[in-house]
Amino acid sequence: MEASASYVIVGMLGVVLGAALAWVWRFSESRQQTLPPSDEPLVPRGVEDVLAVLSSSAVLLDSSDTVVQASAPAIALGVVAGDELRPPELAALARDVQRDGQVREADLMIRRRRRAPLNVHARVAPLTSSLRLVLIQDRTRERQVETIRRDFVANVSHELKTPIGAINLLAEAVGEAADDPETVVRFSARMRAESDRLTRLVQQIIDLSRLQNDTASDDTAVVKVDELIAEAVEHSTTAADGREIEITVNSLTELAVYGDRAQLHSAVSNLVENAVTYSDRGGRVAISAERAGEDVRITVSDTGIGIPDEELERIFERFYRVDPARARATGGTGLGLSIVKHVAASNGGTVEVWSEPGVGSSFTLVLPAPGLEEEHM
Repeated sequence: MEASASYVIVGMLGVVLGAALAWVWRFSESRQQTLPPSDEPLVPRGVEDVLAVLSSSAVLLDSSDTVVQASAPAIALGVVAGDELRPPELAALARDVQRDGQVREADLMIRRRRRAPLNVHARVAPLTSSLRLVLIQDRTRERQVETIRRDFVANVSHELKTPIGAINLLAEAVGEAADDPETVVRFSARMRAESDRLTRLVQQIIDLSRLQNDTASDDTAVVKVDELIAEAVEHSTTAADGREIEITVNSLTELAVYGDRAQLHSAVSNLVENAVTYSDRGGRVAISAERAGEDVRITVSDTGIGIPDEELERIFERFYRVDPARARATGGTGLGLSIVKHVAASNGGTVEVWSEPGVGSSFTLVLPAPGLEEEHM
């Protein structure tokens, strides 16, 4: 009797316990179904607004290396493809940060199909426990400027070394020929020529540095074209006469341009001097000017050696010479056309060039004509 009662009690407890467990399970399920979804965003509030105003390209990565957000500059830069971070070196840098939580940065190169590679500086830092922030700054232009400056310093050093070395040797020769007046006179003349070349080179370096300063000139005014041409011709007359080169001018006296007079004088003088330098003995240099819409075109043509097609794109580079031997013999610095190009850009103009080897070359300086307001200034 007692045993059967015990079985009944155990059975009843089992039923009650089973019912209780079933109720708990159903309650748990209903709670899961009725609980509202979490409104805590994966990306912290305000981060999106910050990314939008950053000058650097910005990317957010989650713990699985998936891109959860990228700024427009980052996409344009090509560091994001779908939900992946590129290039592999940048992705590896981000994984290192995920592993130990340490901020990392590196200089990387991004290679692009059919386009020039980019030099970038990347910085990766943990943002939250599950997010990393990747900042990429394009430094391609900075690297290019550094390269240009480095080459410029090297070229300047080389160009200065040549006349300085020549003057030193000539000075020694003069000292040794103290008892020979004719030799002293001859060497003294060569010393003056080298000194003049050195002075001119230094002045052109200064002029070019000022032009590359990107500072707008405060000395703009209406400048008469015939005066610019007359001054340029006078500057090169001695050199032209010495090689029997004829200089002709065809310009309307009423033409004028608007710009920095000193800069424009330098540009036109360099074009005329360059034409004389690269013309053969007995050649001809023609200078003309005409109005073309809102511009004035000043053209300097020569019957010189001409420029090969493959070198046309390089002639405006600093210290570049089509014929180095001829330039050295005539005292050319290789900076003249570079100055012309920068003067044109600084005064709102352009430079056009046509050339054929063995026939000659034509350089056209296109400058804005003065408007009504400038004409009455």
